[in-house]
Amino acid sequence: MRRVSKIIGTFGIGAAAALILTLQEPTAKTERWIVQGHDLASVVTAVGQAGGEITHELGIIRAVGAELTAKQAERLSQQREVARMYGDVTVELAEADDDDSDSLRKTRYPALVGADQLHAAGTDGYGVTIAVLDSGVMYREGLNRAADNHWRRLWTYDAIRDRSNVHTPDKNGHGSHVAAIAVNSRQDSGDGYNGIAPNADLVVVKAFGEDGSGTYADVIRGIDWVVEHQTTFGIRVLNCSFSALPQSYYWDDPLNQAIMAAWDAGIVVVASAGNGGPDPMTIGVPGNVPYVITVGALHDDGTADDSDDYLASFSSAGPTLEAFVKPEVVAPGGRVWSLMDDDAYLAETYPQYAEDEDWFRMSGTSQATAVVSGVVALMLQEDPSLTPDNVKCRLMDAAHAAVDDGGHLAYSPLQQGAGLIDAVGATSSTRIGCANLGLDLAKDLAGSQHFAGPVRWKSATESFYIDNVGYDWDSAYPAEDFFWTAASPWVSASPWVSGSPWTSASPWVSASPWVSASPWVSASPWVSASPWVSGIPWENAPYTWSGDLTETMSTGSWLDDD
Repeated sequence: MRRVSKIIGTFGIGAAAALILTLQEPTAKTERWIVQGHDLASVVTAVGQAGGEITHELGIIRAVGAELTAKQAERLSQQREVARMYGDVTVELAEADDDDSDSLRKTRYPALVGADQLHAAGTDGYGVTIAVLDSGVMYREGLNRAADNHWRRLWTYDAIRDRSNVHTPDKNGHGSHVAAIAVNSRQDSGDGYNGIAPNADLVVVKAFGEDGSGTYADVIRGIDWVVEHQTTFGIRVLNCSFSALPQSYYWDDPLNQAIMAAWDAGIVVVASAGNGGPDPMTIGVPGNVPYVITVGALHDDGTADDSDDYLASFSSAGPTLEAFVKPEVVAPGGRVWSLMDDDAYLAETYPQYAEDEDWFRMSGTSQATAVVSGVVALMLQEDPSLTPDNVKCRLMDAAHAAVDDGGHLAYSPLQQGAGLIDAVGATSSTRIGCANLGLDLAKDLAGSQHFAGPVRWKSATESFYIDNVGYDWDSAYPAEDFFWTAASPWVSASPWVSGSPWTSASPWVSASPWVSASPWVSASPWVSASPWVSGIPWENAPYTWSGDLTETMSTGSWLDDD
């Protein structure tokens, strides 16, 4: 009672009543949000006026991360300064369980993709920096110093704590494993490098915790930092070995918006397809962004001979919800040996995949993505003038498609893309202008136009096919009318032969404007967030959407040609 009297005497009866009520009521529960506006400053002001707590400034997408009560979120969604609100959902590292228990020697992935031939000729990634956005990277021989012994670890940024160049141990192990595949300068007994680009430089961006999960806000803040510091550290490649379930179209997803901004800034983004295969329409975020290089995984059976390779059953497959063919390419991702601390979460959780002190075997499209990031570094060393679009063009142009004994595609382009990457072919290619045709990144980022891919659905045969008028599939690969059926083969082994099935006319990299007659479901909301609000660039879309997006993706509301 004396406490109440003191409050009244100090603040007056009205103010004291409100203060006593505040003291007696529990603090309202808050949730994490990403709040996007037309400019960063106005969003910061709006969140502050609503009483929310800003946790992240995400200038790359004109947004902030914020903790809001339900009432604050409701008030904020009505503000004209706010264009969009998203729930701050979880992103997972693209890990897959290793489905083989036999012990093998370290996978010779540099030889399988031809990187060893480039090393011998002096192309080793020197002068190119790869940013690895992951769980951190351990301090270890082969990672700290490059092949010529220069200190390659240029900087570390902790996007979770928003701190630079502080000690950020990789308690999960995934980031170290991925980084070492791309840049490890250790040599094996045959004097071959264990990494694809052993002389490249490394920037470490930590956005994932010990359990391998991260938030959208932390990942976007990491991408924002990379774009802001790309010139300072010479960052040309961003490795994204993680995946999340798509919850809206590619252009609406805030993480994808940051990824597209990085591509627009001149950074080659290499993303995991995800480990949701073998079913179609399982490509995750940000691999579903049509601009970037999305990577699927193959098993190399522990050899450098491509005749016994096969597509990994866990490797996610296209098409995307917007009808784009994904992945673009595949790379070794099965039973890959790489570096990891023996006390990391993954090493302690799966001790059966450990060998020696700091070698660990993992499978996943994460590992395949790291292989491609290393090859991109080799390409950029050879030709620093390459734009991200032309890196993608040459990488696909040089890829080798897997074919069966009859010369037909062993896997659909929705499973293997253009095929297995070839580092030698990609660095020697002179192709330009053969990727991302029909797309307009400036319009996509501005929200004035979005795009759809060429995949269609034919119910009579229950198959997806690629609709490209004027391309002669039969002359390239006989009898390839349809590219995904319920009986799509998962053969035990296939040679990955020279010559991709799209070299003359690029049939699946083209796009068309997203128009009212788009043959699939209409604009879907961010399912875990607020309803559509005013100010969305596509607010005049001809459809509204309701229902379960996952169900829509699995059933496929696609154009029927019958």
